[in-house]
Amino acid sequence: MIIYSLICKDCELLFNSWFSSSRDYEKLKKKNFLNCHVCNSTNIEKNLMSPNLLRSKNNNKINNQDSKSQEIKKIILKYQNYIKKNFDYVGENFTYEARSIYYKDKKASKGIYGTATKEELNELKEEGIVSELIPWVKNNTN
Repeated sequence: MIIYSLICKDCELLFNSWFSSSRDYEKLKKKNFLNCHVCNSTNIEKNLMSPNLLRSKNNNKINNQDSKSQEIKKIILKYQNYIKKNFDYVGENFTYEARSIYYKDKKASKGIYGTATKEELNELKEEGIVSELIPWVKNNTN
């Protein structure tokens, strides 16, 4: 297994992904099967990486970093659960629904959440419509 640091060239998101080999990465890239989990773009490239060398002196530091990332992931998942319970999911219609609420004075009983591109969020901001970008992770614990 190999881990690559990847970057979405559209929204500039940095993320890591595992592959069985460098050849598998190339196959998936060629078929446009790699996509950004924030903006759903397939414009994904490898990012510069440093080698991950384990030394006995640094094992404690590495374990601390791993536990910190796990703690952050738990907090993000908690926020996601709150959002799923208290907001209406509108999918890719987020910008349309946000404008409908804002311009038509439509009173929504719940807030909304969904997906939008970086450009769409900038347009909403320019129009005075408040929206927030929240990191979204998949909960793949068994």
